[in-house]
Amino acid sequence: MISRETIDRVFETARVEEVIGEFVTLKKSGSSYKGLSPFVDEKSPSFMVSPVKGIWKDFSTGKGGNAISFLMEHEHYSYPEAIRYLANKYNIIIEETEQSDEQKEAADERESMYLVSKYAQDYFHKTMLNTQKGKAIGLSYFKERGFTNEMIETFQLGYCLDEWTAFTDSALKDGYDLQYLERTGVTIVKEGGKQFDRFKGRVMFPIHSMSGRVLGFGGRILTNDKKAAKYLNSPESEIYHKSKILYGIYQAKKTISKEDNCYLVEGYTDVISMYQSGITNVVASSGTALTPDQIRLVKRLTPNMTVLFDGDAAGLRASVRGIDLILEQGMNVKVVTFPDGDDPDSFAKKKTTEELKEYLENNQQDFISFKVSLLLEEAKNDPIKKAGLIRDIVMSISKIPDSIKQEVYIQECSRMMEISETVLFNELAQMLDRQARDTERKPSPSSPRMTIASSNRAKPVQNTASGNDMPDDAAFHEMMMAQEGEMTATQGGKTKSGGIQVPKGINTLELYEREIIQILLLYGNHEVNFIDWVEDHDNRGKVIMVKEEYTNTVAHELYLQLQDDEIEFTNPLFQKIYKEISYQINQEEKLAVERLTSHEDQEIASEVTNILMDDERYVLSDWASKEIEVAQKTDVLQKLVQDAILNLRRVLIELKVKELMQEVADEEKRVEALQDVMNYTQLKTLLFDKLHRVL
Repeated sequence: MISRETIDRVFETARVEEVIGEFVTLKKSGSSYKGLSPFVDEKSPSFMVSPVKGIWKDFSTGKGGNAISFLMEHEHYSYPEAIRYLANKYNIIIEETEQSDEQKEAADERESMYLVSKYAQDYFHKTMLNTQKGKAIGLSYFKERGFTNEMIETFQLGYCLDEWTAFTDSALKDGYDLQYLERTGVTIVKEGGKQFDRFKGRVMFPIHSMSGRVLGFGGRILTNDKKAAKYLNSPESEIYHKSKILYGIYQAKKTISKEDNCYLVEGYTDVISMYQSGITNVVASSGTALTPDQIRLVKRLTPNMTVLFDGDAAGLRASVRGIDLILEQGMNVKVVTFPDGDDPDSFAKKKTTEELKEYLENNQQDFISFKVSLLLEEAKNDPIKKAGLIRDIVMSISKIPDSIKQEVYIQECSRMMEISETVLFNELAQMLDRQARDTERKPSPSSPRMTIASSNRAKPVQNTASGNDMPDDAAFHEMMMAQEGEMTATQGGKTKSGGIQVPKGINTLELYEREIIQILLLYGNHEVNFIDWVEDHDNRGKVIMVKEEYTNTVAHELYLQLQDDEIEFTNPLFQKIYKEISYQINQEEKLAVERLTSHEDQEIASEVTNILMDDERYVLSDWASKEIEVAQKTDVLQKLVQDAILNLRRVLIELKVKELMQEVADEEKRVEALQDVMNYTQLKTLLFDKLHRVL
């Protein structure tokens, strides 16, 4: 593993504007840079880079992060691959953490296999382009298939000479170890030490990982030898797992992400022909049955997949089983079939780019229409077969995780099959019940926790008319009506909460939790003069409110306030971020935000970046040119901090009162619940006073 020291050096050295500038044209805008989004087509810039904060944000897609996360999003590198890329860019020596001898040996062996595979790719490619036999046999084959020089380079196509040991002899001569030639599968070693080239006499299709490393090969024979397989793949190895990779994913990943769709075909030449015809977001399952791992690989780039089927009916029925797997992964599936006798390769060669794109657009079907049209012909007027078809389709619908999509597809199935929705929903419910029995039910999330500290605990509200601590029925009813009305106003409609407009449907509690995280990240190290009003007594013993001033950092003030009331964040991600912030505050007395934007947990790094880059929207809007002055929060930090914590307490109290209201119906708990409601209501009144609001 890469050492923490190396990772820290990479983050310290890498300049986010330099790294991103290699992929995006950036223009200076104040202290930041802006440009067009590299993830979608747009005319007005929505992409911002902040060198001061060391982060970027794409407001059109919501993506954001640091230099590492940009490479992971744009180039689809893994975290270690992005670190290694930047280490190489800035000439930083990579140090590995202390590993056991077994771990070091395994890592070295995998790297040796990658090196052998890369050598083999280069050897086959150069052999085809630079040798007489390579040109006459390998290159001429690809030219006959209509592939251009650009496609040959893009996919690094090659040729293995029709000689028993030509490749192996060359690799051994160049210092590559025979054991790694055998383990990657490019060389076959027989008992007794006899060795020969696995792909002898075949044209070569290198298979790349998402980041571009060579994992294995597919080789096509050029003779009519009936004893030999037409296509031969590398055997399974430590670096090559056929079920976990898709041919063309490396070349297609950027377009898949940008177009928000992936076309799935069957073979190598299908991919290359489609790519050459302008459909560059295309991958292949390489002739194998589609697997969940392959689907998840695409899902990293887009939730949408369009499956392209040959016109052969038998092939269609065999391939349709993969659709359920795609649905099961929560993806949206479309299907396109080609005319009988055509496959993606042959069809693409007949059409111009415009004609091909138009055909794909006009002939795509959702999976239900496709299944019905495919299988209904078989069922014809046979009721039993038709019932089986309907169950088959409902089974596919049951694989979809999204219940809204399930309902939409049930309605569509009802319309097409002329059967009532009720019957279909009942069948779906039975299937889902059977599936549910095989899976564990997740526990319901716990309610927000808040314990009011003794220093802030409100005293019982006295009913002066009756002389006891409890309200009479009329007073209680009036108070409850007011309470319910306010809770309704808080949870629905548009409500002003401490100066913030809360749209309908927004989780008010998470809104204030996010605001506190934002204040901590942006202003945590600022020292501020705070004001508090505390209870005291004058000479006559009367309770009075006394103004108290003190100085503290924003981070410490918020930490102490949250600790005082034992408030815990309800949003799991905010919990994780606050835990990291709390650790820094307690251990180091200072908040280092850059350690959060470069956090190994990409969920934390991404959300912190989003919060930090909120202010960059003002740069995109360019309010100054419109002579609109944007207020600076640093001018009102004291009020910002205190309002945020008071608003959070207020919302938590409202939720607590609503929870207590459920206990009022219980005769045994009624008295205690009413007392608690009164205490919390008085405390909320105090908070409203501090927020300069009238209850």
